[in-house]
Amino acid sequence: MKLENYGFIGDMETGALVGTNGSIDWLCMPRFDSPAAFAALLGDGDNGCWKIAPTAPGESWQRYRPETLVLETVFSTADGEVRVIDFMPPRNKAPDLIRIVEGVRGTVSMSSRMTIRFDYGKIVPWVRSCDGGISAVAGPDAFHLTSDVPTHGENLSTVAEFTVSEGESVAFSLVWHPSHEPAPDMGDVSEQLRETENFWRDWCSQCNYQGEWRDQVLRSLITLKALTYHPTGGVIAAATTSLPELIGGVRNWDYRYCWLRDATFTLMAFMNSGYVDEAVAWRDWLLRAVAGDASEIQIMYGAAGERRLSEFEIDWLAGYENSRPVRIGNAASEQLQLDVYGEVMDAMHQARSIGISPDLNAWRVQTALLDFLEIGWKQPDEGIWEVRGPRRHFTHSKVMAWVAFDRAVKAVQDFNLEGPMQKWRALRDELHEEICECGYNRTVGAFTQSYGSTVLDASILMLPLVGFLPPEDPRVISTVDAIARQLSVDGFVLRYHTSEAEDGLPPGEGSFLPCSFWLVDNYALLGRMDEARELFERLLGICSPLGLLSEEFEPRSNRLVGNYPQAFSHVGLVNSAHNLARSTPPCDRASVEKIPIA
Repeated sequence: MKLENYGFIGDMETGALVGTNGSIDWLCMPRFDSPAAFAALLGDGDNGCWKIAPTAPGESWQRYRPETLVLETVFSTADGEVRVIDFMPPRNKAPDLIRIVEGVRGTVSMSSRMTIRFDYGKIVPWVRSCDGGISAVAGPDAFHLTSDVPTHGENLSTVAEFTVSEGESVAFSLVWHPSHEPAPDMGDVSEQLRETENFWRDWCSQCNYQGEWRDQVLRSLITLKALTYHPTGGVIAAATTSLPELIGGVRNWDYRYCWLRDATFTLMAFMNSGYVDEAVAWRDWLLRAVAGDASEIQIMYGAAGERRLSEFEIDWLAGYENSRPVRIGNAASEQLQLDVYGEVMDAMHQARSIGISPDLNAWRVQTALLDFLEIGWKQPDEGIWEVRGPRRHFTHSKVMAWVAFDRAVKAVQDFNLEGPMQKWRALRDELHEEICECGYNRTVGAFTQSYGSTVLDASILMLPLVGFLPPEDPRVISTVDAIARQLSVDGFVLRYHTSEAEDGLPPGEGSFLPCSFWLVDNYALLGRMDEARELFERLLGICSPLGLLSEEFEPRSNRLVGNYPQAFSHVGLVNSAHNLARSTPPCDRASVEKIPIA
């Protein structure tokens, strides 16, 4: 099934993908990065799924209830129409997935088949009947299912057959709990549905964006909120692992972690939209995650700030549409990426600039990072795209090191913080001179991926956005035009040509959606608003029918690829919508607009 045909539900600690066929094909419990109990997305039905659908053929489609994360899948058959309501109440006692089947018209015969396979589709649990339902146990994990209709075992699955007529409803509730503890009582499902709808609508009422794309922006913000690990404030990159960047390819990564590279844009997306609490929680998560030895800062962390994200492959899953390998963990967490130092410095600068109350420890952490970067910026690294080839002097990495020293100078100038401003200013100027000399290729007429390279790279679109050069600089204009001309496929931007760059992997991937939004922002900065709006509308046009985006888009096959839903893509949508809504030059990271905080 195409990714566009999946809806996403969650409780801000984990999430599930629900297909238009009524099947939940991906669910990790109790956290986003826990082993999946429904892993059919990366294998088949025997690897775990839960399908509720009519027994007779028909048509189906999905929608969210307005301003909520409550999903409806509507089935229409010759006998009538039903809707399956899927949601996860915001976490209280335990993670709970609720499915309610409501009769809309006629009388429809329905089937529920739940196949639980713990540990990414491998472990068959011990299932037994208990009060009001069944219990499934294996090792540390247990599921407790309660339902309004009888269930029975069949071929290592739990099955129910029932009918629903107009005005009737049948409810199922699946709760995870540690196997050594009793299952919690989750209460009345109708009340939980009402409370869940109220939670999301109350949260949406805080959104201050009133532009022409409000529905799309709000859907992206809801998705970002759902991808936020509520106990800590960390925002995970995506709810899935190993969805390929090209069908049949090997660029299949685990994205259920929090990337520092997303920090500033995520902060701005929340703050610009009126969500101060989420921005503060993200800032605080960031400070906790990077605390420690500045030379050992990682590019990503677990949802609670975990550092050990060891990567391994599992061979019992065939992969999404046979795209192998399936990877758990992410070895890129062990890479050196200098850009994250600039990202952390900029995020703290943005937080101060837009009025977030300062954290007393933040400046101490920042100065420790700068102490390392004084020497560290001269090293080659793996770069923002986490290449698995040789280290290089990536232009984007050096620019973000420049950002780190630039924001440090501004911290002393603008906020009266203490530090060796003259030394930082000298390092900033040294970096600027080197980048302009070594990163700009006069023959190509553009800044390139790395020093001395002729390869174009869409990460260079960050130069004017972070204030390294003004947008009217001829080198910026020529670089933007070169990227738009040579890295675009049907208007959507590639990160780089994988056949040209030595990244240690076989070539082939889709267009990278965050880079496409960066091009929108560059057009807006250049005053080319017609081009900016046209590209933005094209990007909105490839959203799923529910308004969701993955990491990439493959124009030739006209489908979303990569992990899904992808936080960074939705961050790009929100920020570009804000930028295009402004009559003056857009709010970029180089020129922050102070936002009143109630």
